[in-house]
Amino acid sequence: MSHAPNVFGRLAGETESNTFGVSFLRCRPHDTHMDREAYLDGLDAPTERAVDFLDVRELPPPEPLTETMNRLTDLDGETVFVQLNDREPKFLYPKLDDRGFAYCSAERDEGVVTAIWEP
Repeated sequence: MSHAPNVFGRLAGETESNTFGVSFLRCRPHDTHMDREAYLDGLDAPTERAVDFLDVRELPPPEPLTETMNRLTDLDGETVFVQLNDREPKFLYPKLDDRGFAYCSAERDEGVVTAIWEP
């Protein structure tokens, strides 16, 4: 197994604990050859903006929600945030509604893509 750090500086193959103290084995990241902007294809999201991308497929709950909400605090009106998840982020949608973000999701072979932006 590769021991290259992911985007959060975490190493594959290491045992970690999540927010609730549950231990898990960090797996090797998925190999995604798709261009980040290509995830917006077929979504009703702005395509003329810059794309900020986050792959949360390997993160245990509630880290995908936490990491996404942390990244959205710095989102500007010129950027579309794209989250790639292994499941539909059902707990994310009400938080986006509360904060006034526009969003849409679609299933892809790689997982569920959710585009989030300021309207």
